[in-house]
Amino acid sequence: MSARVLVVDDLPTNVKLLEAKLTAEYFDVLTANNGFDAIALCEQGLADIVLLDVMMPGMDGFETCRRIKNTPTTAHVPVILVTALDQPADRLKGLDAGADDFVTKPVDDTALFARVRSLVRLKAVTDELRLRAAASRDYGIGDPLAAAAAETGMNARILLVDDRASSAERLAGALSPFHTVAIEPDPHAALVRAAEEPYELAIVSLDLQDYDGLRLCSQLRSLDRTRGMAVLMVCQADDRARILRGLEIGVHDYLVRPVDRNELVARVRTQVRRNRFATRLRDSVHASMEMAVTDALTGLHNRRYLDSHIPALFDQSVLRARPLSVLVLDIDKFKTINDTWGHDAGDEVLKEFAARVKSQTRAIDLVSRTGGEEIVVVVPETAGEGAYAIAERIRQRIEQEPFAIHRGAKRIGVTVSIGVASRVAGEETASALLKRADTALYVAKEQGRNRVVAAAA
Repeated sequence: MSARVLVVDDLPTNVKLLEAKLTAEYFDVLTANNGFDAIALCEQGLADIVLLDVMMPGMDGFETCRRIKNTPTTAHVPVILVTALDQPADRLKGLDAGADDFVTKPVDDTALFARVRSLVRLKAVTDELRLRAAASRDYGIGDPLAAAAAETGMNARILLVDDRASSAERLAGALSPFHTVAIEPDPHAALVRAAEEPYELAIVSLDLQDYDGLRLCSQLRSLDRTRGMAVLMVCQADDRARILRGLEIGVHDYLVRPVDRNELVARVRTQVRRNRFATRLRDSVHASMEMAVTDALTGLHNRRYLDSHIPALFDQSVLRARPLSVLVLDIDKFKTINDTWGHDAGDEVLKEFAARVKSQTRAIDLVSRTGGEEIVVVVPETAGEGAYAIAERIRQRIEQEPFAIHRGAKRIGVTVSIGVASRVAGEETASALLKRADTALYVAKEQGRNRVVAAAA
């Protein structure tokens, strides 16, 4: 896949060389000769990935990377440090700054391009989540990007798959001070454990006896229950072909043996941070979607949810020739409650009213607050007599026990009127069914309230 690659280096010859190679691979290339310009381009959303030199005047690559990764609006942008520095301490410094990878010059072009494509694929998924999560701020959830960027990447549950006891013990020993590590030597059992337990990261040795470690990585990346888990592979330095293949199938990162303990800790922390970043955004999206169809006061579904779901329930009822009923409930003289005891008391009544209604319905029933003191209950698989019995049970539940208001300091009596309608042959729409139930509700009000009235067929 193509992407916009930002090349940052203060030496024009280095920039031109990388630009030519990347353009030949059909990447769009942007350039900058200092860290300040690089940060500005990232903040404008112009870069999908950054290839960043370390040795630059003014602000070096480590600090540039740190600022990109610590800013909520740019933390999701992958950064690869490309440098002549080749000491373990340099690599560790880069990873600690938040870099997604550390590439030493002279650069292996094939490996670099594979890494770029792998990171760009991950960013594409994150970008979609970021766009959707940004809407959650409109629902008062807070800033999901800031919360996600603040993640430390510590205290994760990690599954280590390695059938060599000495290797597994060394890796687990390095990680145990910071994370909870479970060792599983059997790859088949590891796949089961990964699917059943809430691990955030799997570390898979590619040197498993009698089993292809890459196949396990592929299975972890493809199964629904493990797709969200980060995967890090451990391999031999000369196993270049399998490293590239692993990146192609979606493995997030890799380490070569002999594994440097500090680099292991740093790369694991990076993967956990990225995984939690995506998880937080995903949770924010789910929360905003839930809030969009949920009444904030009562916790019931709202009118939008009802309007989008009742047509399908109605059509299913017609198609399967199964009954469908609707209850429309309205608290009697609710305005008097508000005028006499205050709107806070009215809210307390509405919350308890919703809870009591919900307690008398089934999981398959659709219960929605459609506005004010009105609740609609859609009752699938239930004909007229059964729906009337449910309505009467709700009416009695509301009437039989006074409602607490003013935080329990006072209790008042509340009643409800209910209109019931069941689908009849020839009825064409859900709206028509709702209208008959609503008409029956008005009849209940006119007949004195605190009663259930069934609509005429």
